[in-house]
Amino acid sequence: MGTYGYVRVSSPDQNEDRQMIAMEERKIPKENIFWDIKSGKDFERPMYKKMLKRLKPNDLLYIKSIDRLGRNYQEILEQWRILTKEKKVDIVVMDMPLLDTRQGKDLMGTLIADLVLSLLSYVSESERYNIRSRQKEGIEAAKQKGVRFGRPETPVPEDFERVYDKWVAKEITAVEAAKMCNLKRSTFYHKAKLHKDENDG
Repeated sequence: MGTYGYVRVSSPDQNEDRQMIAMEERKIPKENIFWDIKSGKDFERPMYKKMLKRLKPNDLLYIKSIDRLGRNYQEILEQWRILTKEKKVDIVVMDMPLLDTRQGKDLMGTLIADLVLSLLSYVSESERYNIRSRQKEGIEAAKQKGVRFGRPETPVPEDFERVYDKWVAKEITAVEAAKMCNLKRSTFYHKAKLHKDENDG
């Protein structure tokens, strides 16, 4: 039976020390610890895939927390199924002792583990959703207070309306109009649309 560990951090500036220390405490060989610097968003994790190929029936896999397995509720459950049913390995979730497939191999133990997994996966996804909602609400509140996000708007020249009118009258092309305003053509189109909307309103 081989013992493995999987570590994932979402970005290079995140610290994986907490997860690595937990793996070392379980005396997992360093060559058996796989880790990715990938967000759960795209789930393209080369080391995770490499680890899956290495795992054999009755191997033991440690992860620090359940959200290391996937990006959302469905993904976590799917990876759990692949690991326990297809690969037939045992999993220990260190932050949640109830999620230890070595214990309770009977029907009741399996049922409890499945219920706890479903609950934790749902809670994990709900928390991420709540964080995104709070961020969105914060951004909306800031916008209402006049805080601007993204790149600053490109200013238009004082004679923009004159150039715009000549373009509308087809006296000049969009390329010429953009050049006269010292704007990119796409920016000129954008400004022209805003100008039209303001005047139509």
